[in-house]
Formats: sequence, structure tokens, C-alpha cells
Amino acid sequence: MKKISKLFLLFFLITVSLFSQEKPADEFSLKLSGYVKTDVFYDTRQSVTAREGHLYLYPAPELKDANGKDLNSETSFNFLSVQSRINVTASGTEALGAKIKGVIEADFFGNADTDVNGFRLRHAFVTLMWEKTSLLVGQYWIPMMIVESCPGTVSFNTGAPFQPFGRNPQIRLTQSAGNLKFILAASSQRDIPSPGPDGASSAYLRNSNMPIWDAHIQYAQNDFFAGAGANFKMIKPRVKTSLNLETNSTVKSLSFMAYGKYETGLFSMKAETIYGENMSDYLLLGGYAVKKINSTTDEHEYCNIRAVSGWTDISYGKDLSFGIFAGYTKNMGSPSNINGQIYSRGSDINYIYRISPRIIFNTGKIQTAFETEHTCAAYGKLNKKGKVYDNTLVSNTRLIAAFYYFF
Repeated sequence: MKKISKLFLLFFLITVSLFSQEKPADEFSLKLSGYVKTDVFYDTRQSVTAREGHLYLYPAPELKDANGKDLNSETSFNFLSVQSRINVTASGTEALGAKIKGVIEADFFGNADTDVNGFRLRHAFVTLMWEKTSLLVGQYWIPMMIVESCPGTVSFNTGAPFQPFGRNPQIRLTQSAGNLKFILAASSQRDIPSPGPDGASSAYLRNSNMPIWDAHIQYAQNDFFAGAGANFKMIKPRVKTSLNLETNSTVKSLSFMAYGKYETGLFSMKAETIYGENMSDYLLLGGYAVKKINSTTDEHEYCNIRAVSGWTDISYGKDLSFGIFAGYTKNMGSPSNINGQIYSRGSDINYIYRISPRIIFNTGKIQTAFETEHTCAAYGKLNKKGKVYDNTLVSNTRLIAAFYYFF
């Protein structure tokens, strides 16, 4: 089966390449692009990661043996090329008075840790573009990943867990009005589903019969870009209790963000701040917990676990560029007492901060990049509201070298 998939992929890419060369520029066209990339990295501490360490989040807590030795203080390294990707963009056609663009993008990151090197879908969407309105339908970056103003890190995490991260199937409507843009989107879950009683699953969102809703307003003029957005999500962790009784308890979450970018010449500065409820599906701290259990019916009531985060990214240069990313996030706990299971990312973490300077060399289609990513996490005990105290700070320094060939 894998051989057939590889042969099909090779045939498809050759066909796309030949087809794109034969078509005139003003007609339907297919464009093939992407890059080949290898990451080399070294960690001074065991950490919470995905895909053999490639997607880095934060250092692991202390784990002491009988002699008081911290077992998580061990170092590690890896070489990976799984981020290499292929993009096919179709354009040149019209319908309903709109120009149409279709994009399919894939890489070899896999869909799980057991599937590293597996070919997986990143983006698959169609955009209809009118003069002042556009409609995107398909899988794309979550609306809280602002592509016009996101971190320029070398690390694949792109600023997570300070920056929302993920791709979801969605319907996104964008309306322009002068320097303003208004965005409304409805999404499902795909890349990173919510945690729950049956493990991580998109079923909790699907069973709520309510998509994730995002609304943004953005302003752009010359070198300045700014925006603000809100996110509403409702999940249904269970459809029945342990007594096989129907339950309709849900978790409703509301999150907000503000962001901006200033560019002049070779200088760029970006910043973002977020208040989030139950944002573990976006690789942020937080989630939800059981706050009340009916002893007769086993009906559960839930509460959000909240977090705040902020980051800034500054860069200067073109062929030779220097940059630095700095981020901070804090677990705000729950507004209610917790009396049951917690479903959260980093529930025993009070705060995390990161500083990561980088340098990037560009020569034609070749890019070489180096980054030092220093991340600290404060682990502790939980009080009744899920707030963390009695902290122990641990840190990891990741040294990254990345090598790209763009095509």
C-alpha cells in the first residue's frame, strides 16, 4: 500500500510539473512549490514534545529517583527532515464572478508519534475572491493563527505554547472595507482535538452540534497592521453517564486576542496577547475540569481552566537577518472549585517563558538558520481552583540548526 501511495505521489508531481509548463500564463495553471528541510537540534533537558522532539513545547518536570537524581535532566538530540513539504496551487478560473484558487499542501510530519515520516495533509482549501469579499472553504490555519503577523522562529512550534497553533477544516468569510477587514469563521477540529474522558477526540466538539466560531476585525495601512478577535467554543465531553443515563452537560468557552505588526525597511516588530478559556486544542495552556458531580445520576458540571499569554517577535535584515522571540504564558486556573477530573494542557504549570534569538542566512533558494530556544516552566501543586503554587522552575535550552532548499 505504501509503495502504491509513493508511486501515485510521484506520478502526480510529474503530471503537475508537465501540465504547469504547457499552459499559457493567462489560463488555468498549476504551480508546484515547497521546500526540502532538515532540522538538527540538541536539548539540555527532557521535554514535552511531539514527533520525536520536533514540535517543542516546554521542559519536563523534575523526576527524582531514590538517590535524588533528576531523571529528566538528561540531554538529547535528533536530526529530522519530516517538515519537508509540497504545495500545489491551482488558479486561473472564475465562477460566480469570483476568481478561484485551490491549494493542497502536505508534508511528512505524520498524524501521530507512531506515524513520523508519514505523508499528511496540511492545507486543502478553495478560495473564491471577489473585489472586496472572499470565501475560504477547507482545511487551513486556525483563525487565531494570524498569518500576517506570526512569529518568525526557526523552531517548528512557531511560538507555541504562547501562540495559538493548528489547522482545522473551516468556512471563512472575509469582507474588506477600505483599510478594514472583517472576518467570520466556523471551524471543526482536525490537527489537535480536545482532551476528554475518552482521550483526545474531535467527538466532544462534534457531539455539541456547534462549530467553533471566530470573529476578527483588522486594520492595515502602509507599514502598520493590527487586529482583534474573539473565539467561542462549546464541547460535550459525554453523551451518557456511567449509569448509562443521557447527559447534555457542555463546556462553553470564550477567548479573546489582540495583535499587531509594524514594518519599516528591513525592520519588523510583531506582538500578540491572548486571554483563553479551554485552549488546549490550540497548543496553549488550559482546558476544563469537572466542578460538580451529581451522586445520584453521575451528571457532571464543568468549568473552564483559563490562561493568558503574550509574545513579541523582532527581526532585522533580508539576506542576513537577525531576530528574537520572547513569550510568556500563565495558568489562571478556574473561577470555580474543581471536584473531579481535569482535562488540561500543563495543568500543573504556573507559568512558562521563552527567549529565542536567531540568525538566518539566505542565498538564492538556499536558507541556513540557527536558533537558541531557552524555555523555562514553573511546576507546582494545585489548589481547589486549579491555580498552581509552590513552584519549582525547570529550564531547557534547545540549539537548532535548519537547512532549507526552496523550489
